[in-house]
Amino acid sequence: MKEILSFSQLVIGSFVVMLVPFWAEAQTMQFVSSNRPADTSTKSSTEATTVVKNLHLMPLFGETSKSIEHIEFEINFLSECDQNFTNRAEASQFFSARGWEYLQEGDLDTACYRFNLAYLLDNKNSDCFWGLGVVCFQKGHLTDAERMLRKGADIDSTNVGLLVDLATVDLIHFKETKENWELIEAEQILKRASKLDSASANVYLKLSVLEFHKGNYDAAWANLHKTRLLDIELLDYEFMRELLAKKCDPQGIFSTQN
Repeated sequence: MKEILSFSQLVIGSFVVMLVPFWAEAQTMQFVSSNRPADTSTKSSTEATTVVKNLHLMPLFGETSKSIEHIEFEINFLSECDQNFTNRAEASQFFSARGWEYLQEGDLDTACYRFNLAYLLDNKNSDCFWGLGVVCFQKGHLTDAERMLRKGADIDSTNVGLLVDLATVDLIHFKETKENWELIEAEQILKRASKLDSASANVYLKLSVLEFHKGNYDAAWANLHKTRLLDIELLDYEFMRELLAKKCDPQGIFSTQN
């Protein structure tokens, strides 16, 4: 087994924040977190060069029994964090922020490890589960992504970005499985998100997709136009073509000629 990264390797060094989102183009099933702003903390993290092929690279450390080596690692890691941060909640936020930065770079394994460390420090930090959900999604593990995001939403049911990402996975699952409960949950989540933030273009875009799957094409168009008015760059023209194939734009703004 390769050596587990030490605390100093994890937090000391230089890091250049990537300003370009990992997902370059807006698409209907794009996660809110793809446009998450970079962390502005003055603390820095290392460019980890050692890839640890073990449970550290699995969400929540694989959710399995811990080896003696892993327990010793946790004790030492937590002890060093206690010496370097005001409290464990602060340390957890630091490591989850590093996770998002690695996610934006496309380094899913290192991002997963950082989110795991954040979880170890504070298992009530919803950011850990949100980040792990995105990691799972990017790796194509939709069931795990949905489970992680749901854990995060259970902790923080007011995080609109997290809620929209969970609804996004529900909608993707519905498209694949046609299981109606996925659509029901997505609708409940998106209605809550719209009440929390009535100016979120992404909420209305996902509501448009939801209504499309329900066969309510007028409602799908209404929500798509709300998206357009709030953030035209978020429009997904592939989805729009699918909607146009079902029903013409009632407002006449979009057509197959556009």
